[in-house]
Amino acid sequence: MRVLCLAAVLAVRPVLAQGPPDPAATIAAQRDALRVFASLDGVWRGPAWTLLPSGEKHTVTQTERIGPFLDGSVKVVEGRGYDPDGRVTFNALGIISYNTRTKSYSMHSYAQGNAGDFPFKPTPDGYVWEIPGGPNAIIRYTATIKDGTLHEVGDRIVEGKAPVRMFDMMLKRVGGTAWPGAGAISMK
Repeated sequence: MRVLCLAAVLAVRPVLAQGPPDPAATIAAQRDALRVFASLDGVWRGPAWTLLPSGEKHTVTQTERIGPFLDGSVKVVEGRGYDPDGRVTFNALGIISYNTRTKSYSMHSYAQGNAGDFPFKPTPDGYVWEIPGGPNAIIRYTATIKDGTLHEVGDRIVEGKAPVRMFDMMLKRVGGTAWPGAGAISMK
């Protein structure tokens, strides 16, 4: 038994001697990984629709403001959908991050009273992410970014059936933004 305890202590000692990962190096790696999404930064606006459970299309003017935060180690996304009367009928917050240990991206999303962590993957011209969509179903969001246009669609995919388009937004970049980093409270 003593031999096992001694072996365990000797095995742990080199790990402890290394100490925790260097935060500056981790943040730099996260910032570098998120550069693939730099084309998202800014303010976006355009038409969008979603398919309601009744089958009716609900059309809104969608806005997105997207920017780096925490020294560029995460990207923050706020989406708002406005009805024609100006009322906000959709509001969501997403945080895109990169895990240096798993070498993977994720989006932590808050929308319509729900929250979750979802795989978020860069593509050559945008990104893809998925959320659960019911029994044996997913909702896959696919976006392309080209010439100042962000086009994202959402398809409900059920095994053995044709995908159903349930969301479409076509946004134009209308400017830059210092959000969310601007306006920090100073120490005095």
